[in-house]
Amino acid sequence: MPTNQQRRATAKRKLERQLERRAKQAKRRRILTIALGAVAAVAVVAAVVVAVVVGKGDHKNNPSASTTPSSSAPASPTAASLPPVQLGDAAPLPPFKAPANLGANCQYPASPGAKAGKDVKPPRTGKIPATSTPVSVSMVTSQGNIGLLLNNGQAPCTVNSFASLAGQDYFKDTKCHRLVATSGLSVLQCGDPKGDGTGGPGYQFADEYPTDQYPPNDPKLKQPVIYPRGTIAMANSGPNTNSSQFFLVYRDSVLPPAYTVFGKIQDDGLATLDKIAAAGVAGGGEEGPPALDVVITSVRVD
Repeated sequence: MPTNQQRRATAKRKLERQLERRAKQAKRRRILTIALGAVAAVAVVAAVVVAVVVGKGDHKNNPSASTTPSSSAPASPTAASLPPVQLGDAAPLPPFKAPANLGANCQYPASPGAKAGKDVKPPRTGKIPATSTPVSVSMVTSQGNIGLLLNNGQAPCTVNSFASLAGQDYFKDTKCHRLVATSGLSVLQCGDPKGDGTGGPGYQFADEYPTDQYPPNDPKLKQPVIYPRGTIAMANSGPNTNSSQFFLVYRDSVLPPAYTVFGKIQDDGLATLDKIAAAGVAGGGEEGPPALDVVITSVRVD
């Protein structure tokens, strides 16, 4: 028969075994908890990585995703054939401050050595009021309507010329001859009755906004600025050589501030431009006639 001392020793060993089992169970629970936590952490990290990758992909395919100083510009088209916009260190267009002589004496002298691509009368000269009310224009093309709002308050001499040409059906049945689809310049150029970039109305006129926001010969006139999507501006062949050719900006573009901005493109026009841009340049490449034939059938000042 076991003695009291033996019974106490047996009870002690039994208790030690129980404590050992409980310790092992507690250790297993701790290991399981750590493992589950690690799995959860990996899942969270994976989700973050996926989110970052998708975010980068979205920005790449939508080049105008609020990464430019012109964040107020509408979203650019997402056609896969278009390169991502590269604006570099270009600054926004300068704030408009009306020059003292704005619209005081609009002149349209004959272009030296140039013959008019289509016979028209020059616009009226002299003082053109720089009224703040925008001029609504309906331009119809073979690819759709392009509504415009011309800014007479910033570029009265330019708007006066454009309205004069429109009233004389100068733009009727003319081709938009040039589409540019590079990473820094995205425009459709129109307004040449010859359809090859060499035609004009036989006269020229001076630059207005944004050129007139800088002193003459200011080095900043050669530094790039952002012409935002939706801008309509004059093409030229040098200072103060504006005539009839203009360009429509369908994605934020970088140019020196040497091209007169005289209005903006309305939503219907942007939709039409996006369709033209998505089809690309005829024969491929980044510049040339648009693959979709774009003919202006009428321009009406409303």
